[in-house]
Amino acid sequence: MGGEVVTSRATGRPYRPRAIAVANGIGRGLARIGLRANLEEASLLAAARRAGKGRRFADESFREPLGRLLRALECEARLHPLGRAILRQTLVRLLLNRLRLEAACQEHSEIEAIAVDSPVFIVGLQRTGTTLLHRLLAVDPALRPLASWEALNPAPFPGTGPRAGGRDPRMRSAEWAERGLRYLAPDFFAIHPVEAHAPEEDVLLLDFSLLSPTAEASQNLPSYSQWLEEVDHRPAYRYFRRMIQLLLWQKPGRWLGKTPHHLEYLDVLLDVFPDAKIIHTHRDPLRALPSFCSMLFHARGIFSDRVDPREVGRQWTHKQVRMVERGMVVRDRVGAESFADVSYTALIADPIKQVRRIYDFLELDLAPETERRMQAWISGNPQHRLGRHDYRLEDFGLDRADLERRFAAYRERFDVPRE
Repeated sequence: MGGEVVTSRATGRPYRPRAIAVANGIGRGLARIGLRANLEEASLLAAARRAGKGRRFADESFREPLGRLLRALECEARLHPLGRAILRQTLVRLLLNRLRLEAACQEHSEIEAIAVDSPVFIVGLQRTGTTLLHRLLAVDPALRPLASWEALNPAPFPGTGPRAGGRDPRMRSAEWAERGLRYLAPDFFAIHPVEAHAPEEDVLLLDFSLLSPTAEASQNLPSYSQWLEEVDHRPAYRYFRRMIQLLLWQKPGRWLGKTPHHLEYLDVLLDVFPDAKIIHTHRDPLRALPSFCSMLFHARGIFSDRVDPREVGRQWTHKQVRMVERGMVVRDRVGAESFADVSYTALIADPIKQVRRIYDFLELDLAPETERRMQAWISGNPQHRLGRHDYRLEDFGLDRADLERRFAAYRERFDVPRE
């Protein structure tokens, strides 16, 4: 179609606005004389405590993962100066929100007593329709998703809260973050639109424990990724539950979460949320994997000038095979009662039909008004509305025959068709 936006292929250097390239050049010069964003643990903790009015961390379980992440960022991530600056700001924000959560729970003891009853989690490999389904279900006011602006700052700013009234100041912060991302990586929105007021992945709540795949997705961190596979994730998921309680205190409802990451840790998810209802999406992994690798190429390009697409392909082939294998083991052990399977091709062909199936599974009534609102959302959000995503297996050094072999058991187990 004439005028259609098509994403750039992962075959060259990441996109860089000229002003940012100039700023990075200046930053490299300053770094040679020791002036650069400080990613030392002590500096980050001190900055968070200053912003938190001197509060101390009551729970320091984040210290080991933070230390491991910082070492990997310094040694492996190949950050450019702006990337370092963004990450410093991000890490201080994560730590500050931990302080604010502790303050909120001390002031409002009822937060930690809030029940998280029968939460709904959408899981599946990345690029299998999880975002489409999540945003469609989020239309129902009975379900309570995480908004993107809340994901950045789950804890209310001082002096604000669920009864403060007025426009929440956290929204403005998220709107500026959205504008910044559009400037730094405009192609990213055709792949995964990160919109300040839209529902977003609850994996971002795991960021606050520093045990999250967000970092390994957006930076090259092989040592940190390896450590994540070896460590117990139950502390992270218990903290994740506390974050959900904080959010339900601000706006009640039945939690509607979504992230592919949960597929890797279904056992932990069900330990922490034993009455969870899990919707598992499925798509041809030979389409899903290169699509996600392309997304990561654009994401890593925000932080580094040196992004190797073949490196991305190797790392995330391993990761996605691990996800489906671990997911199958848990599903075979716990049985089918907690799960509903949704085919990507069926979802794209008739979203409302799949929603009706899901509502039966969740034991919810699909009100006519809710269905009309869902139809309106579908009409207003057609596929490719922000551009067409262009990607190829070969861009990431992926071999079709090898992938068919490695995903064969998954494809057979869930009868996943080829696209």
